[in-house]
Amino acid sequence: MYAWPCAVVLAQYLWVHRRSLRGKRVLEIGAGVSLPGVVAAKCGAEVTLSDSEELPPCLQRCRSSCRANRLPHVPVIGLTWGRVSPQLLALAPVDIILGSDVFFDPKDFEDILTTVYFLLEKNPHAQFWTTYQVRSADWSIEALLCKWKLKTIHIPLHSFSADKEHLASSSLPGRHTIEMMIISLA
Repeated sequence: MYAWPCAVVLAQYLWVHRRSLRGKRVLEIGAGVSLPGVVAAKCGAEVTLSDSEELPPCLQRCRSSCRANRLPHVPVIGLTWGRVSPQLLALAPVDIILGSDVFFDPKDFEDILTTVYFLLEKNPHAQFWTTYQVRSADWSIEALLCKWKLKTIHIPLHSFSADKEHLASSSLPGRHTIEMMIISLA
């Protein structure tokens, strides 16, 4: 478990937009070490972190990140993509959904977008802010975005100073090709 390059890029976007985060209700899906969610919480957002309910070590890593960053009040819940669970149904309203590098395995793309669509339907003004690493030209979510009637806005990395090999005194994102987009209901 470590911070993936996409997490650093999404955290940079959050930092640049920190003034707009205060009081926003934010859910991070597939949080892992929770870098974007922790940054959002430090910027004043009301954050809930989530990772697969089938991966207790991931949920524990989220809790550890919160403790290490003096954020013991941040809730951590188990949400498995593509599954309508009591935790998903009980979620409070959200304004922003975060996901860094959740589109890493094509077999999960539909489950991710099913969950995101469900959340956006419940919260029609919410947006899904996501970064992903380009791993193959053959992997695309375009058809699924059309199927679920979702629109996307591509966010150029240079618009928030994330088009560098090193961000925030780290060696990430390195030479990886990272993209960012904001997804919402069409």
